[in-house]
This record gives sequence, C-alpha cells and structure tokens, in this order.
Amino acid sequence: MNPPSNVAPESPLEPRPSVPAASARTLPFYWSLRRELWENRFLYLAPLVVAAVVLIGFAVNVIHSPGRAGTPLALHLPNDPTPIEQPYAIAAVLLILTGLLAGGFYCLDALYGERRDRSILFWRSLPVSDLTTVLSKASVALVVLPLVIFAIIVATHLAMLLLHTTVLLASGAGLAALRIHTPLAELWVALLYGLAALALWHAPICGWLLLVSAWARRAVFLWASLPLLAICITEKLAFNTSQFAFFLGYRFWGGLARAFGTARPCCVPHPLASLTPGNLLSTPGLWIGLAVAAIFLAAAARMRRYRGPI
Repeated sequence: MNPPSNVAPESPLEPRPSVPAASARTLPFYWSLRRELWENRFLYLAPLVVAAVVLIGFAVNVIHSPGRAGTPLALHLPNDPTPIEQPYAIAAVLLILTGLLAGGFYCLDALYGERRDRSILFWRSLPVSDLTTVLSKASVALVVLPLVIFAIIVATHLAMLLLHTTVLLASGAGLAALRIHTPLAELWVALLYGLAALALWHAPICGWLLLVSAWARRAVFLWASLPLLAICITEKLAFNTSQFAFFLGYRFWGGLARAFGTARPCCVPHPLASLTPGNLLSTPGLWIGLAVAAIFLAAAARMRRYRGPI
C-alpha cells in the first residue's frame, strides 16, 4: 500500500496565486527591437564602413599636411565670414546622410521582406500584435538608428582627434597647432539635438514608407516614390506651380531650419547658441506630421494583419 500523503488536495474553491501574463515576461516590444537589429545588421555596418573611409581619408590628409589640418572645427576664420573645410563636420554630415539612406531602405523592406520570404507566417504565430511589430520597426528607424549614428559620430571624432594629436606630436609641431575653436562636447550636443529634431520631423516619411512596405507586392521603391512624383508632374502641367515639390523639400529638410534657425547648422560658429527648440516645438508642421505618422502606422499595422505572403 502507498503511504497516505500529508499534502491536502487543493480545494477547487481555493484561489490560485496569480501568474504574470506571458507578454509581461517575454517583453514582446523589447525582443521585437532585438530581432530587427539581428536581421538588419546593415543599419550599423553601413555607418561603420563610412566612418572607416572617413578615418582613412583624414589620416592621409593629416600625415601629408599636419599643419594645414590644425583647424578642423573652425567654422569661420577671424575677419573672414567664408566657411572653411571642416573634417569633423564633414564626417558628421556623411554619417547622418548614411543613416538617413539606411533608415529609408530599412523602412521600405521592413514589412515587405517578411512577406516576400514568407517568414510572416512564423512571426504571426508568436504572441506579438501587429501594432507592436509596426511600432518596433518605426522605433528602430526613428530612435535606435539615430542613437547608433550619434555613437559612431562620437567615436569617429575621438579617433580623428587622437590621430591628429599623435601626428602633431610625432612631427614635432606640438599641440599648439591643434586649434579647435568649437569644443567637441558642444558639437556633440548640437548633433544629438539635430538628430532628435530630424527623427520627429521625418516621422511621417517613416510612416509612409512602412505603409507602402506593408501594402506593395513588388517594386516597393517605385510605389513609394511614383505617386509623389506623379502629383508633382500633374501640378506642374495643370497649374504651372511647384507647391507640392516645395512641400516635399520642406518635409525633408525644413526641420533643420526650425530646429537651428538656419538650414545650414554646420556653418554656424556656435552651434549651441543657434538651437531654437521653442521654434521647432511651436511649428504646426511638426505636430501635423506626427499625427499623420500615427495614421500611417495604424494603417500599416492593419494592413499587415490582412496581407498574406507574396
């Protein structure tokens, strides 16, 4: 005979301890972000390649002419209002443009790619909603990628400064030749602010690209660009105006003029003094763009729910 058990059977009326929901344990949004970075390594590999090319070009320039490269961050010479070449600013601009291109290609392929390779059938089997998936992809383009670009810019600037200092000491010129008129910390703060402003300003563009990515069955780039081009051509032929083309240019680059008070912040002597966050936040185009972006993202999430594999 089996000995009697000392454990009393659980009463069906006794309340069971609450178990946290699976979604709370698995953190679907966090792992969706990790998944995007795992599957799209070009988001940080492309800027790293550009940073390596910039460093090689800067090293060649400094080694051959260490004295002339002694004012890399000088935005204006005394008594001379003409901007001069700035390797640090050029490196930042190149990396930002690389990030914008990488973000655009990523948004176009984010929802289209999973339908093309039929992996959407697997991802739909997981307890992750379509809205969470779409928001994670938008967050990668608008939050994670700008932070990655900023970190690579800071690392590139530090490497350039270290390389320049080493060459000057080796050539006997001394650190007196290293004349940096704009502190790096001030430039970095302005860059981080500019990247945040661009992310907010470009939110409707990101939403539009994700919506097209969720809808198109092929030629995603053409479906994203041809309707806009058709509107520009139709307006020009019908009314001989270019208001829509002007609007597109304003949506791409108008945020910089609102955020810095100028469309060319890299040519401003003191970047921190040119920051105008109040002007940016009081611009109706910013909030209208964010509202349009929310509509696009909601439509992309609904489209993903009903669009099957290609």
